[in-house]
Amino acid sequence: MYGEDGLLQPASQAAKTEIPGPPGHPILGSLQEIQRDRLNFLLEAAHRYGPVVKIRVGPTSLIQVNSPEGVQHVLQLNNQNYTKQSIAFKGLRDLIGNGLLLSDGNFWLKQRRLMQPAFHRQKINNFGAMIVQEVQTNLQEWQANAASGQLLNLSREMMQLTLSIITRALFNDRIGDESGAIGASITTLLEDNIYRFDHPFYPSRWFPSPRNRRYAQAKASLHAVIDGIINRRMASSRDYGDLLDMLVQARDEESGEGMAPEQLRQETITLFLAGHETTAVLLSWTFYLLAQHPQVREHLQAEIQQALAGRTPSEADLANLPYTRLVLDETMRLYPPAWVTNRKAVRADEIAGYAIPAGAEVSISPYVIHRDPHLWPDPEQFDPERFSPERSAGRHRYAYFPFGGGPRLCIGNHFALLEAQLILVAICQRYTLDLAPGREVEAEPLITLRPKDGPWMILHPIEP
Repeated sequence: MYGEDGLLQPASQAAKTEIPGPPGHPILGSLQEIQRDRLNFLLEAAHRYGPVVKIRVGPTSLIQVNSPEGVQHVLQLNNQNYTKQSIAFKGLRDLIGNGLLLSDGNFWLKQRRLMQPAFHRQKINNFGAMIVQEVQTNLQEWQANAASGQLLNLSREMMQLTLSIITRALFNDRIGDESGAIGASITTLLEDNIYRFDHPFYPSRWFPSPRNRRYAQAKASLHAVIDGIINRRMASSRDYGDLLDMLVQARDEESGEGMAPEQLRQETITLFLAGHETTAVLLSWTFYLLAQHPQVREHLQAEIQQALAGRTPSEADLANLPYTRLVLDETMRLYPPAWVTNRKAVRADEIAGYAIPAGAEVSISPYVIHRDPHLWPDPEQFDPERFSPERSAGRHRYAYFPFGGGPRLCIGNHFALLEAQLILVAICQRYTLDLAPGREVEAEPLITLRPKDGPWMILHPIEP
């Protein structure tokens, strides 16, 4: 709680000490239920036990925070007490080290200040033309699928598209075959982290299993390629106009120092991982929902036709496409790509009247809070209009937080939204996408909330 002096006070003596939660197995806790259906387990735990829930997973426990007020407390009001030193990030930490996503304290603040100018809205808007160019190239490759009626694995296509976009945004288009090497390594490394997320007892990476050897080789290859690019950039006076240039040229206001090469590598890998996976997942879910709700799709396509009359979209057009943004906002409510995040409590605290012990693992899930019926009427319904200004009025700031919140609000949120809107508009101009019959789609809650094995789509060209 906060005293009159504005400082955080120790947990009150009246704080409830026993946090409610499912009893689970005496040894395994709720591990089996979580593995069986992680998303519904968390939804049910929030519904049954309230704003703070204790969940045992084998020998460890985590505290799930399920209210906007609790989320605001962790991410904003008392954010310094909740660090990224969570065991949930152990696998990713090996890959991205002390990059912006996982660093803490003064070091994180320094890095955030160094990198923030590169993500200024106007600088990010300059990437709009490149994004549209990459989409148009991709759509040309879809023509054969559309003509033959061949099914399209949309998740795979979106991953490839967003990977090509983040590659150009980071390195321009002058790195040739190195782009393919980076993409292959990133795919292997991401797959390994996803596997470990779902198989927490797999042997540590020092054990010489085939999987661990593949991981080590991909990591060494990725480091070698990116280190070579960074070293050439640091020795060059040429202005490439990409994100890497902005990071290389960034200087601390007080010391005048830039980032060391190793830190540049860690930040570059972080941006690579965050810069294509989440946007690809968002777009895959968007087209899945549009295919299930043709009336929403018709509204969206009508807005696009009216605003653009068939011409190629640009960043400047997005202000005239408000419904496009509503569709993406509602998709991120139902299927937030970053569906869960964890923190570790440094000191004892209190949330919703419950005592949070020092060292506790604290979990926050946008997926759970975005589907809370007390916050969102008819929460399972896909309804973009719920994000209209009229219906958004009075909504708690942390009832909806697909990009996190507080000081650690995602630094790339504007890039992600710019990219997603332009891709959505460009595709909807050219094609209507329908779900392939007989292919079910289910959410797979791994590092991101992916659609499992798909969605598989049928392409229908739109006549000009």
